[in-house]
Amino acid sequence: QVQLVESGGGLVQPGGSLRLSCSASGSIFSIAVMGWFRQAPGEQRELVATITSGGSTNSADSVKGRFTISRDNAKNTVYLQMNGLKPEDTAVYYCKAVLQDGYKWSTYWGQGTQVTVSS
Repeated sequence: QVQLVESGGGLVQPGGSLRLSCSASGSIFSIAVMGWFRQAPGEQRELVATITSGGSTNSADSVKGRFTISRDNAKNTVYLQMNGLKPEDTAVYYCKAVLQDGYKWSTYWGQGTQVTVSS
């Protein structure tokens, strides 16, 4: 069974920084894409950023220039460095991975970590 475990959320003042981590463990053969999504109260879950095993990245316009996604393939871990945080970044942040567990490709989600930006 595959698990995604996130860490690094918390309360931060506007303009501050946080670094989220997500590690995948279990019966993993290969991970194609890892990424971060977020969901604010009353809103739909939205893309924040993704990164492929080759290092290609994609991110939402709202976080470009402030958030950086990176990945350690050897550790099956993805990071999200968030700088210049704004109150509108407040949400539950979810890690997602598209990976091969055994003989099939599957999508897994983490349990979510709360990020609150407030003075």
